[in-house]
Amino acid sequence: MIIYQPQKGYCYNSDTIFLYHFIRSFDIKGEVLDVGTGSGILALLVARDFPQASVSAIEPQERFVEYARINAKANKKDITIYLGDFVHMVFGKKFDFIVSNPPFYHKNVLRSKDKMIDKARYSGFLPLDEFFKKASSILSPKGMLIFCYDAKQIMDIISKLTLYKFNLERMKFVHPNDQKAATLVLVAAKKSSKSLCKIEPPLIVFENGRYAKHTQQIFKEVGVHSIKCQI
Repeated sequence: MIIYQPQKGYCYNSDTIFLYHFIRSFDIKGEVLDVGTGSGILALLVARDFPQASVSAIEPQERFVEYARINAKANKKDITIYLGDFVHMVFGKKFDFIVSNPPFYHKNVLRSKDKMIDKARYSGFLPLDEFFKKASSILSPKGMLIFCYDAKQIMDIISKLTLYKFNLERMKFVHPNDQKAATLVLVAAKKSSKSLCKIEPPLIVFENGRYAKHTQQIFKEVGVHSIKCQI
């Protein structure tokens, strides 16, 4: 799959690739919404690999929506793309799955001067409270939310999921190497569920300063080629 991205500005990174590899382990079907789609990569991968899914995506930045539409056309995938703010958007339907690589940079990190990058990264543009509350309101009774986030904020994630009636079903931590703490957590949470949480084996990204073999295999399986361009 080819994904066109801005020459300057925010581009998807390995977080999205790892998230999608996690998503692939679920039986994705029905109505699916990708929140903060950016160039459309996550929505298009779901549309590519899950023919029983009807895929929609929402993005607040008009320039990204242009890229997402170009990528949908280039990859011959029929997805619905909304331009607007997720929290205030009226969708007119319920979703069976919501997937997202939301902005999760904490308020104390150094902010980018590039407004496009800043909005795509900084959690203030989509706080967890608002994200989970809205997701809960538009998911079907047994709908599932699958997302990635900053691993250091795990306590906040769990407490707010519980507040909005989500049950934590599955979780996987991503570590830069076997000597460093996790930097990313992959989370699947479900409404109307009482299942115990499954903690999956961690993903170790690098070994001996290089991508580990299993990491290389993930990139190969996801199969995305990025092209930077200006539109």
